[in-house]
Amino acid sequence: MKINEIPTPFYIVYEDKLRSNLSLINYVEKQAGVKIIMAFKANALWRTFNIIKEYNRDSTASSINEMTLAIDELGGNVHSYCPAYTDATIGQYIEGSSHITFNSVAQYERFKDRIQAYNDSPDSTHRVSPGLRVNPQCSVIETDIYNPALPGSRFGVTREQLGDKLPDGIEGLHFHQLCESTSYDLEKVLAAFESQFGEFLPLVKWVNMGGGHLMTREGYNIDHLIKLLRGFKERYPWLDVILEPGSAFTWRTGDLITEIVDIVDNQGVKTAIIDASFACHMPDTLEMPYKPIISGAIEPDTAPYRYRLGGNSCLSGDFMGDWGFDKPLQVGQRLTLEDMNHYTTVKTTMFNGIQHPAIVLCDHNGECSYLRQFDYSDYKSRMS
Repeated sequence: MKINEIPTPFYIVYEDKLRSNLSLINYVEKQAGVKIIMAFKANALWRTFNIIKEYNRDSTASSINEMTLAIDELGGNVHSYCPAYTDATIGQYIEGSSHITFNSVAQYERFKDRIQAYNDSPDSTHRVSPGLRVNPQCSVIETDIYNPALPGSRFGVTREQLGDKLPDGIEGLHFHQLCESTSYDLEKVLAAFESQFGEFLPLVKWVNMGGGHLMTREGYNIDHLIKLLRGFKERYPWLDVILEPGSAFTWRTGDLITEIVDIVDNQGVKTAIIDASFACHMPDTLEMPYKPIISGAIEPDTAPYRYRLGGNSCLSGDFMGDWGFDKPLQVGQRLTLEDMNHYTTVKTTMFNGIQHPAIVLCDHNGECSYLRQFDYSDYKSRMS
């Protein structure tokens, strides 16, 4: 079927765009001599993994569910990081992970014997490499909610906290300071990391540079990234270098297609109400916040027609604006909200019991098929 034959609302993933991102990531990986793995927190549409695993099978997980899905549907190594492991979860993490990063020295000390016992057991299926997340306290992110380097951050061990000795048995260091960032941001963070933690690098086997490397965004300087990573590898040739971007894998690979169901005018503000919800189906637009691009929209300040978009939940704040158009919007008109395939689909809710948009894959021939359709049973099964 074709896109215009599918009832709204629906998320759509474009195979060609996904493959283009995957190819670029593979290019960086090979040219820089590093390992780039996929972060599940940005993308868990496992029905697209048959495409992704042609290029990449390894991933990073921050929960038992993410780790299990990675094992089931990607089949590669899982690098796990969780802010706090528990007695109830650590065993599953050990059995399912190739690498486990601890957020604090106390967490590592609490569970290091469990890892050692597993590695020493003749019944173990693989070896687990323990690492420690460190915090170089280099802030390059403007939005506080996504900034792990804020004063008082709960993420990672500072140099002051670590002191002059790396805990025995730690095999890797992990830092994550970026969010949809540039290679020049990484350069600043890397300088801070080496300045503060460089003396420990001869003692470890790997460094994980975390996520936030938006290498598939238009204008990103791929050559600079490759040069930066090569330089690091030349300085520390014994280290395995790992990057775990999230958004980069599915950046601009999918949209949310909606339909205008009503237009209301209140005190001079025109709101086009759509059959989707910002709060339920695009939560990052309110959380980040950011205003999505709408295909065909123009700058509102100079546009002859100006509208807000209202979601179809009863949350008062379920709206965004303003967008400009060169013609009046009409009830029944479709709107395409662009770039809704990273973070969006993993953060959705069923607040108000609003029907969840279907998920559609469009192949290289323009033929579309459902990956998933939702109904009342999906809503009911989430409630108790």
